[in-house]
Amino acid sequence: MDVPEKPPVSAPTTLVRALGVGTGTLLVAGIVIGSGVFKKIVPLAQSGLSEGWILAAWLVAGLITLCGALNLAGMASLTEESGGVYEYLRLSFGNLASFLFGWTDFTIIGSASVAALAFIFAQSVNALLPLPNPAQHLAQVSIGQVIYPFADSGIKLLAMATAAGLTWVNYRGVSGSGQLSNVFTAAKIGGILLLIFAGLFLASASPGNATLVNGTVAPARDVSLGSAFFGALLSVFWAYDGWVDLSFVTGEMKNPRRNLPRAVIGGVLIAVVLYLLVNYAYLRALPLTKLAAVGPNEIGAAVVAEAVLGKWGKTGVTVLILVSVFGTLNAVLLSHSRIYFRMAQERFFFSSAAAVHPRHRTPHRALVYTLAWSTVLIVSGTFEQLTDLVIFATFLFYGLLALAVVKMKRQGLIKGPVPGYPYVQLVLLLFTLIFTSHTLLTQPLQSLLGLGLISTGLPFYAYFHRQARTLVLSKRAADG
Repeated sequence: MDVPEKPPVSAPTTLVRALGVGTGTLLVAGIVIGSGVFKKIVPLAQSGLSEGWILAAWLVAGLITLCGALNLAGMASLTEESGGVYEYLRLSFGNLASFLFGWTDFTIIGSASVAALAFIFAQSVNALLPLPNPAQHLAQVSIGQVIYPFADSGIKLLAMATAAGLTWVNYRGVSGSGQLSNVFTAAKIGGILLLIFAGLFLASASPGNATLVNGTVAPARDVSLGSAFFGALLSVFWAYDGWVDLSFVTGEMKNPRRNLPRAVIGGVLIAVVLYLLVNYAYLRALPLTKLAAVGPNEIGAAVVAEAVLGKWGKTGVTVLILVSVFGTLNAVLLSHSRIYFRMAQERFFFSSAAAVHPRHRTPHRALVYTLAWSTVLIVSGTFEQLTDLVIFATFLFYGLLALAVVKMKRQGLIKGPVPGYPYVQLVLLLFTLIFTSHTLLTQPLQSLLGLGLISTGLPFYAYFHRQARTLVLSKRAADG
């Protein structure tokens, strides 16, 4: 009796490795250099610190970020799969730790970043060309007097359209998205270099501030130098955020074990140098008293540009912010969706998110999940509050990454040399301890709310864990 042959099983569609070290480096720089570099000089000028201490805050935060990049380089040898931090935590501490990171990223960190960047982009467009507000008559309609879905309707509509358009670009291929990121990152770096040139060579040196006392500007509030510096440091870290995001697209990098560390470290170094130079240019162009007097609806970099170059300088910086935020938004969409894709592959997320488009070779459904939740956050207008609630949680995961390197190195699972080991890990752990302790002491309600939001992942973890276990048992039963 002839046994019919089984039809050939086609190989599963996989992601394509299209990102080289150059694109990866620009991707890191593009994510890190967003809107913070243009805005943070004003709250720093209001902190009571001198120019030297302000520059020191940028340098110290840059060095801590560089320590994080070196630590991440140590983890790069563990896997070539997408997911980055999620995958590293899974291999080091198991499914629960990695799931809580991935769930926090989906519900708050990643999606809220997409929402916030899209909203800032639309706000910048509105500053140049006022947008219509079609739902103005419903602006006071609220949900619990917290969420006003129809407020700023024109800005929200453009924000949603921008996020949807860039999702479509990412949907159609990682190569095109990477090239778009390269163009916008190069443009923003070029614009920042022009801003540095204007501040250093076209502006007359700032006469300084006559109220300097013991190395600081007379503070507007009764705080010590240490508290003012620590507060400034926390503010500056927002501008450096996003340096881990390249690890999320490890599965689409060429030779990621070698190229990922180079790209992350290179991108962070670019950001550190540009941040130091442009803030020195700000401080040289205008005295701290004038920078501290900038209104809440104005942008520090635009005020500096107007002082040095006139009205067209201010317009140019607004366009530069548009370019910068647009490029960062594209890179964030590209990177964070890969976390949810990897979670779904491990059966700890909605299974459809693990699908790869047969032609474009992208995690297209994970991108749609990202867009859908980000759109909800845009409409709600609460994304800024959500991101504030979990600032310290992000550093908890960075601290876990430092512990992961120590654990995997001691177990011999990381075989090659780790740059700066173990001093880099010690610095990260100490800073995480100081940061989280300070946040818990000074903002206890906010910290507890953040932990509460993260803990909402626990029932979802139980659900996905049970589903995965049921599937495994069913397969075993089917195999006899």
